[in-house]
Amino acid sequence: MTSNGVTPTDATSPLASLTRKPERAADRALLDALLDEAKVGTLGTVVDGLPWSVPMLFARDGDSILLHGSTGAGALRHVAAGAPVTFTVFVLDGLVVADTLFDHSANYRSAVIRGVLEVSGDAQTDLEVLSDKLIPGRVAEVRPTTRKELAATVALRLPIADGQWIAKARTGGPGGGSTDWTGVVPVRTVYDAPLTHSGGTPPESVRALVGPSPSTEARE
Repeated sequence: MTSNGVTPTDATSPLASLTRKPERAADRALLDALLDEAKVGTLGTVVDGLPWSVPMLFARDGDSILLHGSTGAGALRHVAAGAPVTFTVFVLDGLVVADTLFDHSANYRSAVIRGVLEVSGDAQTDLEVLSDKLIPGRVAEVRPTTRKELAATVALRLPIADGQWIAKARTGGPGGGSTDWTGVVPVRTVYDAPLTHSGGTPPESVRALVGPSPSTEARE
């Protein structure tokens, strides 16, 4: 039982393993790589007997998932107080095109982490870690967070504990043989050139995130 009085899911529970296509189960290395690549996940819980979920920016920090939100959000206060949660992440890697609709599929990586959120003991540090994982180097470019801003923000950690997560993935093309065209359409996420809202040249962290422009690469 956790310090919040919630009993974690036992590793032998059906929630701790795949009951359909168990061969797609992935290891901790894939889980970490997925959490480091993805930027958005969905936090879910039950509030007043009703399901509640919200997409949130996040970052992995070792054996924890870092989240943040407004202290004024009622549902966020609910999970911060110890309500059990799930956090779901999904990345689409490709559309698998077969010769029948039944055999169409997708290549993907996904994970569901269960547990109880912990309110950060050092909100400023955790918010800086989260920010620097989303945009590396950005923390050093902005002014320090004020006390008022910290007071309005709650930083949370979801432990990645053994028996409390499932990761799965599909790779490869469609099954079977066919004389019709079949294959995979790869899918990836890229950063386009930044759109300036104010100021002049984008800061170094933003330029590094986007990478060199095609014209710069051509000159090199």
